[in-house]
Amino acid sequence: MPKMYITRREVFSASHRLWNSDLSEEQNIELFDKCANPNGHGHNFVLEVTVVGDIKNESGYVVDLKKLKNIIREEIISKVDHKHLNHDVDFLKDKIPTAENIVREFWRVLETKITKAKLSSIRLHETENNIVEYRGEE
Repeated sequence: MPKMYITRREVFSASHRLWNSDLSEEQNIELFDKCANPNGHGHNFVLEVTVVGDIKNESGYVVDLKKLKNIIREEIISKVDHKHLNHDVDFLKDKIPTAENIVREFWRVLETKITKAKLSSIRLHETENNIVEYRGEE
């Protein structure tokens, strides 16, 4: 039977500052521009978590979307929504919270929590035009 891909979409609002403490202020401003603002800046993020698996005969589901929703909300959304990603989120401490690093850490958190299907990809829309997709270590 062919594999089926299922995606759950969530939204959250958060702020962050792009800053590398190994660089000078001038280097950070040149590299990150307005994203290096000392007070940070915010986004309304859209998160898409895609899993893959076989349709279960007993349910007709690949995965129960209510359960997938609960995992994403408990493990990710509750920890990042209306937070400053640099200061308030343990799994992002000491990381530059670029969309790339954020999505990689989301993967790390969710990979062990999603057990009824296989995590396939995570997409993070930082803006309408800027989207990052991660498919795990390839």
